[in-house]
Amino acid sequence: MSATSDFAQTPEPPYYAVIFSSRRTEGDNDYGNMAERMASLAAMQPGFLGVESVRGADGFGITVSYWASAESIAAWKADVEHAAAQAMGKARWYEHYEIRIAKVERAYGRPSVRHCGQAAGSGTNA
Repeated sequence: MSATSDFAQTPEPPYYAVIFSSRRTEGDNDYGNMAERMASLAAMQPGFLGVESVRGADGFGITVSYWASAESIAAWKADVEHAAAQAMGKARWYEHYEIRIAKVERAYGRPSVRHCGQAAGSGTNA
């Protein structure tokens, strides 16, 4: 799989994750331009925390966007330009997709410094 972004710099939990799993249709059909536009537009939304995205050569991809609240997710879903892109996705770009929304209660990882310069040990680990 190829990565389209690096690790998102999220704050200490809690926050929300929108997990978008999809399988693309054949051909670009201007998908690349729209994906870049949506990433830029999402980054301007109140409550947006970051995004991570990968897609394999077989067309299967996962994009996880991070949000400060359920309300900020709802506002993004209702954004007029985003709604138009969603309609185009259903009509042209996605063979299948699933959206899952989760509340992040714990987050930890490596290297020893993560999340906006805070030490990994400063949060609650499993």
